[in-house]
Amino acid sequence: MSELFNSVYMESASAFSITSFVFCTLASLILGWFVAWTYMYRNNYSKGFVGTLFLLPAMVQMVIMLVNGNVGAGVAVMGAFSLVRFRSVPGSAKEISSIFLAMAIGLASGMGYIGFAVVFAIIICGVMVGLNLSRFGEVGEQIRLLKITIPENLDYSTIFDDIFDQYLSSYQMMRVKTTNMGSLFRLEYTIELKDQNQEKQLIDALRCRNGNLEIICGRSLSGKEEL
Repeated sequence: MSELFNSVYMESASAFSITSFVFCTLASLILGWFVAWTYMYRNNYSKGFVGTLFLLPAMVQMVIMLVNGNVGAGVAVMGAFSLVRFRSVPGSAKEISSIFLAMAIGLASGMGYIGFAVVFAIIICGVMVGLNLSRFGEVGEQIRLLKITIPENLDYSTIFDDIFDQYLSSYQMMRVKTTNMGSLFRLEYTIELKDQNQEKQLIDALRCRNGNLEIICGRSLSGKEEL
């Protein structure tokens, strides 16, 4: 059993054979497909991103093999690839963690430790699926992101306090932003409703107070899980 967790080219640490190269590459591609499939399960995704997760372990494995198992040199070479991070839009926490998982699998495969790569992929992917199925870390159903636009002549610090006290169990102002050439303020709050069925009554009360300007209330806290 212990032989399964040995490097496939332990006899020659300075070189690797065609057989071991093909074996490690196939293992990396299979594990890359497994990681990509795990990410697609109950997540929003694009074809380009899951394709990247599919191929990334094999690419990392190739780099590690070409530097003859020198992990330090391999990490330095792969660090150059991270420059792409600054030419792309920010990724979510799930995307970043999936990329790190794919790179870790590629690193293990490149060193020849296929057994460790397989066991690690199964454990981590199983935990990822479990987290997707569970309610761990979910925001409560009463939590909302509220955006209110008001005229510049209103005192935004206290203008809605009585309405919030009536309909909300808690609230916190996150940001104030000027808009429309400074003639309007846009306020952003995180709020927790006392009763989620009273959301319309809350918005109607706010509309009367802000002169029927734009109000946005939703459950999506966009950008909060970016790394």
